[in-house]
Amino acid sequence: MWKLGLPDVVRACLFDMDGVLTKTAEVHDKAWKETFDEFLRRREGPGFRPFDAVADYDEYVDGRPRADGVRAFLASRGIELPEGDDDSPPELDTVHGLGNRKNALLLEKIRTEGVEAYPGSVRYVEAVRAAGLSTAVVSSSANAHDVLTSAGIQALFDVRIDGVVAAERQLPGKPHPDTFLEAAHDLGVEPGAAAVFEDALAGMDAGRSGHFGYVVGIDRVGQADALREHGADIVVGDLAELLEVSM
Repeated sequence: MWKLGLPDVVRACLFDMDGVLTKTAEVHDKAWKETFDEFLRRREGPGFRPFDAVADYDEYVDGRPRADGVRAFLASRGIELPEGDDDSPPELDTVHGLGNRKNALLLEKIRTEGVEAYPGSVRYVEAVRAAGLSTAVVSSSANAHDVLTSAGIQALFDVRIDGVVAAERQLPGKPHPDTFLEAAHDLGVEPGAAAVFEDALAGMDAGRSGHFGYVVGIDRVGQADALREHGADIVVGDLAELLEVSM
C-alpha cells in the first residue's frame, strides 16, 4: 500500500528547507557567488575564474554546513585558508570569515526580499500532517527559524534540526546522515520508517547512507539524473506531484 506517494511503512517525513520548502536556494546561490567572486577577485586579480552559480554551487556548497561549503569550494581551486573561529569578522580571509561574510549577505537579502514557500510543498506538508504523519525540517542553515517564520510555515513541523541544533549536539552535516537520523530519533521513529525529501546531492548521499525508508529528490534545476545517481528513489519537480502518485 502507498499513500502520499510514499510506501505505507513511512511514519515520518524529514524535509530539507532551502529549495525543498522555501525559495531560498537561489538567494543562497547569489550570496555564495558574491562572497567567493569578491574573494577570488582580490586574490587573483581581474582575470580570476568566477564561482559557477550552477556547477560549483551544486557540487561544493549546496546542502552542506557553511564552513564545509567554504572548505570544499576553496579546495577545488587549490586554496587553503586558516580556519579562524565562529566569530571571525566577515572581512577576515579565513574559512569562518568567508562563511560569515556569506551569511551577512544572505540575511540582508532575506530582510530586503523576504522568503516565499513553494505552494506545492505547503500543500504536500499539510496533506502529510492531515494523514497523521509527523514532520521535521532538517537544514544545514543556522537561519532556519527566521526563514520558516518569514515564509509563515514554522507551525507545520514537529521538530527542527538546523545548523544551530547540529552545533549544539555536535552533529556532522550533510552528506553525513546524522542530522536526518537525529530528526527521526526526536520524532520517535526508526530510519526505515522515515522519508527524506532533498534537492541537494549532499542530501541525497545523507538519505542513502542513513538507510531511510524512502528518499525523494526534488529537481528544481535540471539535475534529475544526478539526484538518482546519489540515491533518490523517486525524483519530482514539485512535492505536489506526489499527491497524484499511487501504487
